[in-house]
Amino acid sequence: MKRKTERLLAKAQEAIEAAELLLKGGKNDFAAGRAYYAMFYTAGALLFEEGLEYRKHSGVHAAFGRHFVKTGVLDAKFHRYLLEAFESRLEADYGVDVRLGDSAVKELIRRAEETRTYLEAKEGR
Repeated sequence: MKRKTERLLAKAQEAIEAAELLLKGGKNDFAAGRAYYAMFYTAGALLFEEGLEYRKHSGVHAAFGRHFVKTGVLDAKFHRYLLEAFESRLEADYGVDVRLGDSAVKELIRRAEETRTYLEAKEGR
């Protein structure tokens, strides 16, 4: 495994841990953002391992779907998780009238952990 891939996966784990702490502290919107970033770092790690690197979120989203989901390498739910988490992060970061509830954030964190552990195991790491 490439060193940067390892660092991205470690960063994903740290983002999950941060999301859990933020949720415990009642900072749901910030917890949602960290859960999204855990998925984003994981997707970026898988792409980097294939020699692909993107600077924009949209590039990672599209490439993840193109290289891993459309080819049948990964279950489409992981791409859906990433895109839905991105929408939740945008809502949490930029919305002022809506606050994400505990259950919604817990589900984002659960999905982030599922994504990281599944993809890490699939890659044999």
